[in-house]
Amino acid sequence: VQLQASGGGLAQDGGSLRLSCVASGRTFSSYSMGWFRQPPGKEREFVAAIGWNGSRYYANSVQGRFTISRDNDKNTVYLQMNSLNSEDTAVYICAADLSARTIMSGAPAHWGQGTQVTVSS
Repeated sequence: VQLQASGGGLAQDGGSLRLSCVASGRTFSSYSMGWFRQPPGKEREFVAAIGWNGSRYYANSVQGRFTISRDNDKNTVYLQMNSLNSEDTAVYICAADLSARTIMSGAPAHWGQGTQVTVSS
């Protein structure tokens, strides 16, 4: 599985952005998908995951502000980010694995490249 993320950029405090991640292959619907982020000078952290069955999981820091979704016809997973603040500034990275639990553990089988999100106050 190859993953290509896009949609990052500059947003104002309180603003919104939507990230997309397109996956290659014909078995996208069998995979759980997720998003991680790496703030400047910090460790990579889990953000959100969506299972093959549509179950959703979020980090406490983004619960209620971010929404993960998927479109199996387009082999794409999305991350809608609302109410952004400076702590959301990071490189956002998409990931895939057959297990959502494995994604949440931080060890998915497949990683994409990152897309930069910068929130200005």
